Formats: sequence, C-alpha cells, structure tokens
Amino acid sequence: MTQASQPTEKRGAFTRFLDTVEWLGNLLPHPITLFALFALGIVILSGVASYFGLSAQDPRPGGEMIEVVSLLNAEGLQRIVTGLVTNFTGFTPLGTVLVALLGVGIAERSGMLSAAMRGLVMNAHPRAVTVAVVFAGVVSNTAAELGYVVLVPLAAMIFHSLGRHPLAGLAAAFSGVSAGYSANLLIGTVDPLLAGITTKAANIIDPEYYVGPEANWYFMFISTFLIAIMGTIVTEKIVEPKLGKYNPKEASINLSEQKIEALSSLEKKGLIGAGLSFLILGILLALTIVPEWGILRNPETGEVAGSPFLKGIVAFIFITFAVPGYVYGRITKVMRSDRDVIDAMSESMSTMGMYIVLVFFAAQFVAFFGWTNFGSILAIKGATFLQEVGLTGPSVFVLFILMCAFVNLMLGSASAQWAITAPIFVPMLMLIGYAPEVIQAAYRIGDSVTNIITPMMSYFGLILAVAVRYKKDTGIGTMIAMMLPYTIVFLIGWASLFFLWVFALDMPVGVNTPTYYNP
Repeated sequence: MTQASQPTEKRGAFTRFLDTVEWLGNLLPHPITLFALFALGIVILSGVASYFGLSAQDPRPGGEMIEVVSLLNAEGLQRIVTGLVTNFTGFTPLGTVLVALLGVGIAERSGMLSAAMRGLVMNAHPRAVTVAVVFAGVVSNTAAELGYVVLVPLAAMIFHSLGRHPLAGLAAAFSGVSAGYSANLLIGTVDPLLAGITTKAANIIDPEYYVGPEANWYFMFISTFLIAIMGTIVTEKIVEPKLGKYNPKEASINLSEQKIEALSSLEKKGLIGAGLSFLILGILLALTIVPEWGILRNPETGEVAGSPFLKGIVAFIFITFAVPGYVYGRITKVMRSDRDVIDAMSESMSTMGMYIVLVFFAAQFVAFFGWTNFGSILAIKGATFLQEVGLTGPSVFVLFILMCAFVNLMLGSASAQWAITAPIFVPMLMLIGYAPEVIQAAYRIGDSVTNIITPMMSYFGLILAVAVRYKKDTGIGTMIAMMLPYTIVFLIGWASLFFLWVFALDMPVGVNTPTYYNP
C-alpha cells in the first residue's frame, strides 16, 4: 500500500462510518412518534409477557414474586383510559421546566443573556478568547438555544477578526454549548427536567425516593471548568493547527460586511443593574437558608437537606432569571410595562409546543412501563446478571457512559433518551447499590459528549450553515471530523473526573446526595 493511498482509504472508511450513523439515525422516526410506538409496544408486550408468565423474585428481604401486569385486557384498557390525562399532568418534568423557562424567557427577551454572552467573549484578552468562548458556551445552556443561535456565529466572527481561523472559533463555541451541554455553574432548566425523569425511574424500586434539581450541581459546577480547559486545549493544539491558515477566498459571504457590535453604554448600564439585582436576590436567598433560623430550612430537622429551599429550587430559578432580566429590560427600555413581561413569557411558552406534545407521549410510555412491572423485572434480571459476571464495581459506569454516548448518536434529545433508558438502568444500578443521583450524573456525560458529532442533533444543520459561510465546501463529514477530537477528549477527561470525584475522593455529586443506595 502506498503512502498516498493510505489516507484516502482511511478517509473512505471514516466517511462510510459517518454515513452509517446518519443512515441509522434517519431510520428512527420522530421522537414523538417513537414514544407513541413504545407506549403501544409496551401494551402489546405486557399481554404477551403475562401470557408466558414472565416474573422475577424481589431480592430484598421479604420480597415477593413480581409478575408482569397485562394492559392488553379489559382491566388494562380501563386503566389506560382513566389515567391518560393524569399521566400527562402528573409528569414531574413538565411543570418544573415550564416554570423555569418563564423566568428564562424574560431574561432572554430583554436581551440580558445575549448581552452578557457578548460582553464575556468580546471583552476577553486575545490570549484568553478561546477559553472565554468555550466557557460561555457551557454556561449558555441555561438559556436553551441561545448558545447555538448567538454564541457560535459570534465566536467565528471574533476569531476571524483576530486573524485566526473562524471555524476554530465555531468549533470551540459548539464544543462548549453542545458537548458540554449538562455542565453549568448554575442550576438550569435541564436539571429539573432530568431529575423528574430520574425520580419516576427510582420510584420503581423505592416509591418514596425523590431526586431534586440540585442532585448533580457540585459535579456539574466543577465540570464547567474542566470542559473549558479541555475545549481550549483541543482547539489550540489540535483543531486550529489542523485547519491551518485561513483563506478568505473560501468564504461564501463577503467577510468585509461582517460587523461585531460592541456593548453600548446603555447595555453596559443594564448589565450592571441586572448584576446588582442578582446580588441582592442572592443575599436575600442566603438569609433564608444559611442561618440556623432560616425560614426555608427543613422545619422538622433544621437542616438544608429536605428543605423547602431545595424542593422549591425551580421557583428560585424563575426568580433569579426574571428579576435581573426585567431590571435589564427596564434600564435598556426594552421592557416598559407589564405587557412586555407578559409577552416575553408568552413567547417563551410558544416555543414549547413540540416539547409539550413530546411529554404527553413520553408520560404515557413511562406510566405504562411502571404499571406493567417491566421496569422492576428487567432491573432485577439485569442486576442479577451483573452480579453473576462480577460487574458491580465502579467499572460498570464505563459501559453505561459509553452506551449512553452511542445511543445519543441516533437519539439526540436528552430528555427523550433518558425517558427511554432511565426506567431500565436507574432501577438496575440501584439494585447493585448505586444512588439515582450518581447514575444520572454518569448519564449526562454520555448524553453530552457525542452531541457534536451526530447529524441527528437538532441544531447540527444550523451550525453547518454557519460553517459554510466561512468555508463553502464544508460538508457533514468535514464538520464531524473537525468536532471528533472534542468528543474523544471530553469523553475520556469527563469520565475520568467522574470516577475521581465520586469513587476516589468520595465527593457527593450534588447537594446532600449519596453515592450509594441503601434501601
């Protein structure tokens, strides 16, 4: 084999792999259709499994034989019909996400989040631009699509203005926004969303178990800095050198017309006002929880654990976004009356139509899965298998993270994937001794790192469109090849932090969260 032919064959094999991933992903129906089919499938399978007597012995002391409950009969149909509405309205993530997004909507519509992001990136020292871009990308996930729509194009423009390759800036921002999706300094909208699904899954084993939005905060807080460091290293040591010197003739747009708007004096004044209001809110909230007499401590024990503060964290997410957002909007004259605030919240809710439809069918699937006892039986049999092969130590999380990363290539929605996999793996890993909060933290790693290399990710097309502006022959394969080093480094580095944090240092992944499950 000649040296000239070897790279061509490698590129051909890589391209075929990418084509296969895209083909498999395209075979999957829309996530909403997928959940509807899964719900229907559970009904049919419950009848078949019940007919053949599928069961499992509860391994806990005094445990009884658990049998499949059929939904493919008159009693099952009655339960489905009467529970259809309550399955939907009682689905924990629905209310928590909608309430949190009401506050985020005010902050986003006022322009505060966009201005804060621009200020962070544009005011960074040239040597610190890369780390600022990745860091801003990670923290931007509190505002849903803002990182994709605002930061990624902005980062490409800033890199070009500094004489650097614009695609390196795009890649750095994309890695932070998408591959670092779950990490953040603050508890964001994704935390209550996943926690609600985890709670439902944990209730299969322990009906009283509750997973709060703060369950992974410590680990995700420290992960933010790790992602920023790793993203910077990959950008400056691997991606940018590989891209080489940028040739403006490769662009499909007139680069001279690009303008980067600095923050106006009014925007700066608005950010100062928003920052002061956030500080005041922080002090007021601290007074309710830090002192022993804090009114939001647990009224029975006086501790932070199980306190109204932690149980009502979604309300505080709403407040800490809504108030600074309104203050910023008031100063910048974007929000002049209560009508503007209402419009902001209404617009935020108008974008949630697809999510609400998804939740309806996801809630039915989760409820049916629980009613049939499939979750308990699969968890017991899966846990028994793991014990028989001796795979009950921390190494089980290596396979779990890799599995989540692979599934994410074809099912890019974090909530959709977790709604499908959590009812199986949360109970299974609980039975071999691990707490749901730790299982959820491991899932978030696998679910995040492959976002940037799958065409199934909802914003992949948008990112590709931005890339084409600067290099007109950019294709899906080119884009994935550019982002692949981030996925590899993030997967290894983030998983290593997980094992170091949880098992070597024995640190909790969140506020008052255990590492091991003790029934």
